[in-house]
Amino acid sequence: MKLEGLQDTQRLPDATAFAFDGAGGAVKISMGDLDEVRPGDNAFVFAWVHMQRDDPEAAEWLRQIHLEQIVVDALTADETRPRCTVHGEGVVLNLRGVNLNPGAEPEDMISARLWIEEKRVIGVWIRPLKAVQDLFDAIERNQAPVSPGDLVAKLTLRLTDRAEPTVAALNERLDALEETVVAEHGGISRRQLGEIRREAIILRRYMFPQRDALTTLEIEDLKWLGDRDRSRIREAAERVTRLAEDLDAIRDRSQIVHDQIMDKRAETMNRQMLLLSVVAAVFLPLGLFTGLLGINVGGIPGAEYPWAFLIVCGLLITVAVAQVWLFRRMGILQ
Repeated sequence: MKLEGLQDTQRLPDATAFAFDGAGGAVKISMGDLDEVRPGDNAFVFAWVHMQRDDPEAAEWLRQIHLEQIVVDALTADETRPRCTVHGEGVVLNLRGVNLNPGAEPEDMISARLWIEEKRVIGVWIRPLKAVQDLFDAIERNQAPVSPGDLVAKLTLRLTDRAEPTVAALNERLDALEETVVAEHGGISRRQLGEIRREAIILRRYMFPQRDALTTLEIEDLKWLGDRDRSRIREAAERVTRLAEDLDAIRDRSQIVHDQIMDKRAETMNRQMLLLSVVAAVFLPLGLFTGLLGINVGGIPGAEYPWAFLIVCGLLITVAVAQVWLFRRMGILQ
């Protein structure tokens, strides 16, 4: 299928393009050579164009190759969610991958937007995605996809492979916090727990729609999607489902750990309040007794007796000890 509609004077977008021979080999070509590539002849089976959305020439080029406007809008939209939409013999497939770029947050997921037909695949990217780079590396090793369906299957599996360590890292961080709570030593930062829960929620937000998109693609009646491709896409969907369930578990476990932390803090506060209440209860009668002895009126017993102060102190100590014994008998003090 020839990529028609290109004029000699048209400015071409800056993109990466490959022509595949269907046997694991591929040739990197320039955008200007696409018009000479005829997928399906003796040399090539299909072509893959991977371009940057922010390129000012990208949207115009997509229209020049006679893509429907709804497809162009889907590939160049500012915000996307995972989805699979069939248009004729082609599919708009939007997926998400974890952001593994240096200095980035993994939960800031990057979109992978694809228009897939029998003889060509057009991808649009905003930021580099490690899963796509994995495909480029495989092409350099002469392990290129042999069909559009194979390309999609490999990409979906690589997206899942890249996401699994991120979810595993969240599990490990939460395990460490749970061990600290169980061991009852050291302080736990609610900020750390909140970050884990926030990351799990953000990742989960895209995992379930991604599972639905892959499941939809797997059951669609598309002649360029072989049985082996469907099987691998199904495997990717099941792995995405497992990741989403793990994220659900992380979110729920985070809430349980948070409740445990709050229970421990409430218990500590109650213990401290109990101690203060006991101290107040002990000193209340003692304060009353000394207050009566300290009033400035005549007739205070022992005012002229030299041992009266020691006797009063002994009496106060006796009363205090008796109160502590009584509180212990009552179970207020352990």
